[in-house]
Amino acid sequence: MTSTPGAPDPGRAGARRAEIRRVRPRDAARMRALRLEMLADAPLAFLETLADAAARAHADFAARVAYVSAGTETAQFVADPGGRLVGHAGGTVTPEEPGLTVVYAVYVTPAWRGGTLLGDLIEAVADWSRACGRPELMLEVVVGNDRAYRAYQRLGFVDTGVRVPHPTVRALTELQMRRPA
Repeated sequence: MTSTPGAPDPGRAGARRAEIRRVRPRDAARMRALRLEMLADAPLAFLETLADAAARAHADFAARVAYVSAGTETAQFVADPGGRLVGHAGGTVTPEEPGLTVVYAVYVTPAWRGGTLLGDLIEAVADWSRACGRPELMLEVVVGNDRAYRAYQRLGFVDTGVRVPHPTVRALTELQMRRPA
């Protein structure tokens, strides 16, 4: 994919750029660093704790990255400005709905928020989903995370009205949002 703008401060001269692409096996160390950042910054948004991820061996990260770097069942996309990775979005199939890709682990590092990076990452998942024959995307957002909810609305996601328990914090509820891929 081509380089895309990801300007954290639209008024600042010399907006930074990041390449949006599928993760590669050689990204394992940078993916581990990004995953730890994700968990520290937004601990309720992901399905593991910072402590668990930090304790996981590098070989486990490397195996996971290699697995999601190819194929049609699951994929991860990153925003790569040429140093530390600054964004991530994944997609995976669901056996219950073969035409659906579930979007997961969406994250943009704080300094890069407010630009086009979130939309670019979601579009990378959507392109992959369509290429795999799945014309619809779905994601879940914690009820009350209004910033994320509004951001996904701007990207065309619609609240379906479905509410589900948070997978790790039973006191929380998530809402489902969908859009065409």
